[in-house]
Amino acid sequence: MVAATAEFRRVFSAFDRDADGKISAAELRLCMKAALGEDMSAEEAEALVSSADTDDDGLLDEEEFTKLAVQLEMGDEEERCRGLMEAFRMYEMEGEGRITPASLKRMLSKLGSHQGIEECQTMICRFDLDGDGVISFEEFKIMMDA
Repeated sequence: MVAATAEFRRVFSAFDRDADGKISAAELRLCMKAALGEDMSAEEAEALVSSADTDDDGLLDEEEFTKLAVQLEMGDEEERCRGLMEAFRMYEMEGEGRITPASLKRMLSKLGSHQGIEECQTMICRFDLDGDGVISFEEFKIMMDA
């Protein structure tokens, strides 16, 4: 978290164009465009600032900005997890919470790749960290990050 905090501090300083220790909605909007190439309407910028502005001054200080950045980062991670869970469910056997060689074979066949059970076992073995012969959701997430 220390590295993340230092990074947020650098980003805050870059966004704080007038160096007053606060980020206005206008500064946020300009920097989002410059840094990320994202167009943000004035209304969106105001809403974002308002959502994190705990002292109701219409501006974000460094602490408010950091909290907002962490929330946005966590939201991205939650969205990623939802997407991974959706993909995981396609491969698992009806709600068992694990990908078996048979369920992997079935899904690969649906995708046009016809593998035998042995090949599916070999694929699973590469990411089966606990050695139980199946892929759990946690193992699936690790596999997708590999």
